[in-house]
Amino acid sequence: MPDRRTLPWRGIILAAASVALVVLIVALGALNPPRKTGVFTDRLGPDRGEQVADYLARARGSLTGSDSDQHWALLSFTEPLGPERIPDYTGGLRVAQVLYRVPMPRVQTPLVAVPVPEDVGAAVDSAGYAAWLLPHPSDDRSARIVGVSAARLRAGCACVVGLVVRGPLTTLRNVASQNGVRAVQALPADALAGRFAVVPLLPDYLDVVLPGPDDGPVPDR
Repeated sequence: MPDRRTLPWRGIILAAASVALVVLIVALGALNPPRKTGVFTDRLGPDRGEQVADYLARARGSLTGSDSDQHWALLSFTEPLGPERIPDYTGGLRVAQVLYRVPMPRVQTPLVAVPVPEDVGAAVDSAGYAAWLLPHPSDDRSARIVGVSAARLRAGCACVVGLVVRGPLTTLRNVASQNGVRAVQALPADALAGRFAVVPLLPDYLDVVLPGPDDGPVPDR
């Protein structure tokens, strides 16, 4: 029969070993921290309440540099475009998302982001998909807004307010110099797809980035 007097010492030894193992794991973690896999907190587009002039300056500053890496970037336009005009502004850049918003005077309409494959033809044909991605209405007014928005999108309205693209800084700077392009903002080269927010600079934003009034009548079509 084992000596009961030895049992407490066995417990102490096991506890001390456990503590030593935890200390070793922590020490190894401190010596070998996990590698960063990319940027997870980036944002393309202006902040709510930001001065438009400040954002435009910030966007221009994002295009400085001499690296030849691929960068995610946001193109914002002076006026909404028809989807057939998208190739005029890509400069050979890969288009990843087309951002749609149907303009209605004094009516807040939803923003829709349509992911597209690399073929620019898919971007041109994306308006119909945008109609399907409109949010589910919560009341009568929003139902009418969604209904009119869907009909206009399917008709190919001039409703493209932004593009998410990918390419080198030199090409992005060339695109930014085109007439009709209001801003091009690029992310650092290590930004990861799907790990950044996107908010376009709407043509309606003239001085401050704030939503406009929502007291106008919803048109019939």
